[in-house]
Amino acid sequence: MINSPAGSDDAGVAIAAVRAGADVVRAMYGRQLSRVDKGSGDFATAADIEAERVILGVIRAARPDDSVLGEEGGRRGSSQTARRWLVDPLCGTLNYAVGNMLVAVNVALRNGAAAVADPFSGEIFHTDGGTAWVRRDGADARLAPTPATALVDVNLDPPFPSAPGFRAVDLLGRSDFVERFRPRVVSSTLALAWVAAGKRAAYITDGGDLSESVHFAAGIALCRAAGCVVTGIDGAPLGRTGRGLVAAADLETHTQLMSMMLDKGQHRP
Repeated sequence: MINSPAGSDDAGVAIAAVRAGADVVRAMYGRQLSRVDKGSGDFATAADIEAERVILGVIRAARPDDSVLGEEGGRRGSSQTARRWLVDPLCGTLNYAVGNMLVAVNVALRNGAAAVADPFSGEIFHTDGGTAWVRRDGADARLAPTPATALVDVNLDPPFPSAPGFRAVDLLGRSDFVERFRPRVVSSTLALAWVAAGKRAAYITDGGDLSESVHFAAGIALCRAAGCVVTGIDGAPLGRTGRGLVAAADLETHTQLMSMMLDKGQHRP
């Protein structure tokens, strides 16, 4: 392990912010928490709200002129600034609320540094926008994506905006998919950090433009900096006209997945 370039720069701010949020998430875990209903079965807990509060405190102290878009509090600061932080204080709220530890704390500077914290393993995945690292016990190691696990996380949560043309759940019924890969469902963008770290071969989710989503921006930044192949579910670059996300450890894995996703045949056993 060697030291990464992250210090008092933007990457350092992102790391400090997710560490502060992770401390809250870990401290409030297992409590009976109040909830704020968001509709359609979605909700935030008191832990989401408190974690976002402390994350905003870190960002404001270090970068008072920057704006912030938070999952719970919305936009804060001037809309004129080009520097915007994207904050998801607790990704995997449904997991967290039922005592499942598969959650993440995500902070990203748009088109810049980013960090993802796993509150329960203590790992912090981070990038300065050029290289990607994981911090364990105060030491950093470069992220090295690999398809060796053959584990592919597939987001099965509704809605299914690309149906009937594409539904992630249909991949699980394809014989060529299950012969080559082993599906997993983490239900948290922690899985994106795992692709960058070599713990997953790929991650797939439907949706619209996710490039500046508070849920996905940090994970996308990590995967790109680590050298993963990142596109929409149609193979096109991420952007305003994009659809969903495929992040694969390497080109071969991405090519195999895209051939399955774009093939309208069922290939059922």
